[in-house]
Amino acid sequence: MAIKVAMDFKLRNLSNDWPSKRTPPTKTARSGVIKCFVNSSNVNTDLSLAEAPWKVADARLVLEDGSVWKAKSFGASGTQVGEVVFNTSMTGYQEILTDPSYAGQFVLLTNPQIGNTGVTFDDEEAKECFLAGLLIRNLSISTSNWRSSDSLVDYLAKKNIMGIYDVDTRALTRKVRDNGSLTGILTTEKSKTDEELLEMARSWHIAGVDMIHGVSCKAPYEWKDETDSEWEFNCKGIDEKGFHVVAYDFGIKLNILKRLASHGCKITVVPSTWPASETLMMKPDGVFFSNGPGDPSAVPDTVEIVKEILGKVPVFGICMGHQLIGRALGGKCFKMKYGHHGGNQPVRNLRINRVEISSQNHNFAIDPASLPEGVEVTHINLNDGTCAGMAFPALNVMSLQYHPEASPGPHDSDYAFGEFMQMMAKIKLSA
Repeated sequence: MAIKVAMDFKLRNLSNDWPSKRTPPTKTARSGVIKCFVNSSNVNTDLSLAEAPWKVADARLVLEDGSVWKAKSFGASGTQVGEVVFNTSMTGYQEILTDPSYAGQFVLLTNPQIGNTGVTFDDEEAKECFLAGLLIRNLSISTSNWRSSDSLVDYLAKKNIMGIYDVDTRALTRKVRDNGSLTGILTTEKSKTDEELLEMARSWHIAGVDMIHGVSCKAPYEWKDETDSEWEFNCKGIDEKGFHVVAYDFGIKLNILKRLASHGCKITVVPSTWPASETLMMKPDGVFFSNGPGDPSAVPDTVEIVKEILGKVPVFGICMGHQLIGRALGGKCFKMKYGHHGGNQPVRNLRINRVEISSQNHNFAIDPASLPEGVEVTHINLNDGTCAGMAFPALNVMSLQYHPEASPGPHDSDYAFGEFMQMMAKIKLSA
């Protein structure tokens, strides 16, 4: 059998297309024929069954609203459930991938091209990836970064994380923005029908699920590593006293520990279930409650631990830590429509009337009206007016609903670590 493909180029005078008031060129187009023959008489293969030389859609994302999104897979394969949230960061996809606060969530990146800087192990925020999956528009076919040690595709495969690309991320982001965060099922399994996947999606919700204990460390350990010298732009004038800080790991990011260590702190990291009595027996100068995933109302035992520590030593909490402090003070949390996820969230510091650009990742927020008298709202999110920070001077408590260490950036709120040092110093001097 032979296949013939022919393309004919007809002769035409280019002068016919030239403006009449100008001298036309003397060139004329040449005619020609391109022929292609494939002789398969000696090949026992049916060409009609040949596969396309490019990757075709082999994955589906089925959302609880019944919509089905076809895409191409990379990384791990299988079937995974999660809540779809979008992140508006322009850079730092590796830090996003390794942020434990994304446990149970499909992260939809609004930046269209992902993978072009590869993966650098020094930029990891945790040694494991806890997110449910990664949803992107364009997967870069090449990596250009002198620090890169692996490709994004190979990295996700090693971490057993599913990813899809060639999905309409603009339309998907609008859907989440308009309808709120949606539970979905991501699969590469052809045997599962859309109806089966839809039933699975509608039977799972992240609200009320304890996500903290699954990402926390299992035993206490000491942390010593600091951030590199280029980070030390905000430590001038801070009188470092070598404070001992007990850090509760609810899914703590490594750069938080590095920033505390850079301020001269001796850090003991403890699991989320570590008893308050054991912490107080260590006689720390302060206690830090970290970021973490999920619903703060799903971990009442952890709220009790926080409650027992408040007022005993200075306390600093961020993200989940902020929410748990609010709950321990008697405040209420509510689930946001689609949360705050990105490195470009505007926050106003009400104490000094300054706007900061912050890195945020949370789906729940504290209701300021439910907080007791004496609790001061120190920061608000300028996008929706939600509480982004609070302080309770009577109990030496401060907290933020975002990441002051902000890796990979911005660094507007890094001063918060210095404020924590000053609070511990004040208590230590008065003792």
